[in-house]
Formats: sequence, structure tokens, C-alpha cells
Amino acid sequence: MSEATRIDGKAFAAKLRERVGALAEAFAETAGRKPGLAVVLVGEDAASQVYVGAKGKATVAANMESFEHRLPADTDEGTLLALVAQLNADEAVDGILVQLPLPGHLNEQAVIGAIDPGKDVDGFHVINAGRLSVGQTGFVPCTPLGCMMLLADRLGDLSGLEAVVIGRSNIVGKPMAQLLLDANATVTIAHSRTKDLPGVVRRADIVVAAVGRPEMVKADWLKPGATVIDVGINRLPPEPGSDKGRLVGDVAFAEASETAAAITPVPGGVGPMTIAVLLRNTLVAAYEHAGLDTPEI
Repeated sequence: MSEATRIDGKAFAAKLRERVGALAEAFAETAGRKPGLAVVLVGEDAASQVYVGAKGKATVAANMESFEHRLPADTDEGTLLALVAQLNADEAVDGILVQLPLPGHLNEQAVIGAIDPGKDVDGFHVINAGRLSVGQTGFVPCTPLGCMMLLADRLGDLSGLEAVVIGRSNIVGKPMAQLLLDANATVTIAHSRTKDLPGVVRRADIVVAAVGRPEMVKADWLKPGATVIDVGINRLPPEPGSDKGRLVGDVAFAEASETAAAITPVPGGVGPMTIAVLLRNTLVAAYEHAGLDTPEI
């Protein structure tokens, strides 16, 4: 079998961001203001600081206003909730994102629950999760929605295909399964307690790996011709003579490429889609807040 096609998330995300930027410009002309995204970062987590910086740059590049709020690690919950309430009431803010993880003394669910569901562009609020589960319109978490865009672009109609999602997190696994179900795929959610995990995965036409274990999914787990979406991003320890570890996904890319028909690389696959979809969700929120018809994005 020939080597799998690489699903280029970077190129797809660039096109999506370009479209969002053009629509944001059109929105600003109609509404008299740019769409606005507020990002809240509590503490000094290095990875979170990188993400927040990247989101801010991407927001500005997409013709939107970026509002960054950086709070010290010892911020108390009342102060954080007061900031969320202030952003809920701010007419210039269409989307609110509180960067996770939060420091341990803060209740993440309470903070997410305080965000106006209409500004919850991360799609983590229990109301948006509920809307997704019953097929109503709401905000969907960015990573699974990005994965669905890549799958639809690659496969078209997913009706009747067998899909296995490895991982059951509220942020990726569960919403991913719901989106696949809504697209009329037959869906299995597999996880650490699944019996004969390789056998379950081997049935799948579509495999979405989101477990956070480096290169766990091997070639012999895959059905020949499967489409593989690798959500994992793991840094391996540096090899001798190197000071930087290699970034890998949850799928053993090189060997899986010889069995799958199409696969997302890490990096350059799902990762770029997450920020692009965040911008897309913010633009949708802006149109809804302004009472304008939302274009197809």
C-alpha cells in the first residue's frame, strides 16, 4: 500500500483564517466596531503564556480586537469571577476565553460556568455542551470542530462510516464523538479501560486519537485505508547530543502512514486548526450579538 496522504491542517487553517479575516472586516463596516475576543490568563504557566500570545497575534491578524487580561497566580476566585462578569457585560467583547489549566486553588468549572454561554467561544460551558448533545446550535469546542472540518474536507459524507474516538475528555473526546454521531457515523468511544483496544480501533474507518500518550497507536491497530486524526501533542525527552525533545502525536506517524489512507502530522495537523476555529467562533458570536445574519464560515 502507498504511503498515506498527509492532511495539511496548517494550510486548511490558513484558508479559514483568511476567510474569517475578510468576514470580520465586513462585520466591522456594518456594525461600526471590530469583533472582540478577551483572553484571561491566570499565573505564569509557560505553555499557557505561549498559547495566549499566539491567540492575541492571530486575533489582531484576523481584523479583530484582542483584549488580554493577565492576573497573578495567587488571584482569588472572587476577583476572577468579577472580571468574567465585567467581560460578560462589555459590549466590545464578543468572545471570552479563560486559559486552562487554572492554578489549583481556583474552581475551573465555576469559572467556566460564570461565562455568558453566548460568549463562550471555547464551547466548554455546560449549556453549550448540552446544546451539542441534543443537536441544538451552540458553541462547539475548537479542537473537535477543527477535526470535523478536516474530516469533511477529506471524506465528504461521513454517513455509515465507523469511527473510533480514543479518549473521553470533555474538551475533545466527548464532543468529538457527538459531532461524528451528528454526521451519521457509527461511533465508539474507547479509553484506558477498553478491552482489546487495538481490536476496537482496527474496526474504524476514522480514528481520532486524543489520549496524550506518545505514539501509542501503532500501525497494526489500524484498518488499512483508515483516516487518522491525531489530536495528541507530546514532547519526547531530548536524544543524546540534543537539547530539545521531539514533538510527536498519540499515533506512531511513520509506521501508521504505511497503513492509513490519510493522516494528520504532528506538528502541522490539528494544532493550527484550534486557533483558526477559535477565531471563527468569535466571529459567529459577534454576528449573533449584533443581531446580524451569520454567514457560512
